[in-house]
Amino acid sequence: MPPRIPGVQRLGTFSLCLRPTVKPATPSLLPVTQTASLSQKEKKRLAKQDPYRWAQMQQRKAAHLKIREEIEAARAQQHGDPIRGIQTPFVESLDSAGQAPLSKPPVDDDGNPLEEPHPLPTSPHVLNNLVHKDELDSAVENAYTLTRPMESDLAPVGSEEYQKQLELHEQQHARAVEAIQRITHMDNGSAKDRLHANIRRCVETFGRHETDLFLRPKALSRGQEREEKPVRGGPDTGSSEVQIAILTAKIRALANQLETGRGYKDKVGKRDLRLMLHRRQKLLRYMDRKERGSDRWKHMIETLGLSPATWKEQITT
Repeated sequence: MPPRIPGVQRLGTFSLCLRPTVKPATPSLLPVTQTASLSQKEKKRLAKQDPYRWAQMQQRKAAHLKIREEIEAARAQQHGDPIRGIQTPFVESLDSAGQAPLSKPPVDDDGNPLEEPHPLPTSPHVLNNLVHKDELDSAVENAYTLTRPMESDLAPVGSEEYQKQLELHEQQHARAVEAIQRITHMDNGSAKDRLHANIRRCVETFGRHETDLFLRPKALSRGQEREEKPVRGGPDTGSSEVQIAILTAKIRALANQLETGRGYKDKVGKRDLRLMLHRRQKLLRYMDRKERGSDRWKHMIETLGLSPATWKEQITT
């Protein structure tokens, strides 16, 4: 009986590839000190093998991270907040309707101020109940003249009875003036009264009936002639910069309200805030196309602190 020859167990053990073998790279004898990413095992080995070099690497990494954080913080500050933009004195004065001469600095847990208060633009002529200070002074002066006691046969000029009537009139007039000042002061007004006062301030600050007197018009393109505009019949309340300023005052008031108490649950308030933000964004994009680079545009951006985040990108709140 012929001998039994064992066959091949697995054909997969043979390599049938006819390509030439790739020569492995020559290993470097220098120690690896810095790579894009090191594993935890390599980090431990390097820290144990050369602690001084490892400390230098960590120091350089910390310095690079610090520089990156400073650059990102400066970029975020310049970009601003899509709701509040950049804080300016005029925007801060909207909280008091232009009545507070100094700002309210932030305080710590113990109530100590963290920074010194800075001056704010004021509007002392803007009073509550849509009253102007000149109108109030004129009405007070007229009332003093009309209520002044007149001489009579019973109380001629220079008599004791006439002097008593004058003293009583002065006391009553002073008491009435004090009561009227309390009624017309903005500290005793509601949020709606402060909003009306801020609207009047925005019209006075950004209305073209005022800004055309000290702001240069936008430069004309080549071959274009400047058209004569009709004389305004009253204060400017409909231009884009006035509407943007009024929306900024409303947005700040609503944002402050949503940040207090349980405002985070006010869904209707959040919806109104989004609508006003997008309305202001449309007006700013229109102003960007029409007035960018002009003195009117610079005056509006610098006074209201409107950063690129308020009109250049998508606003999500």
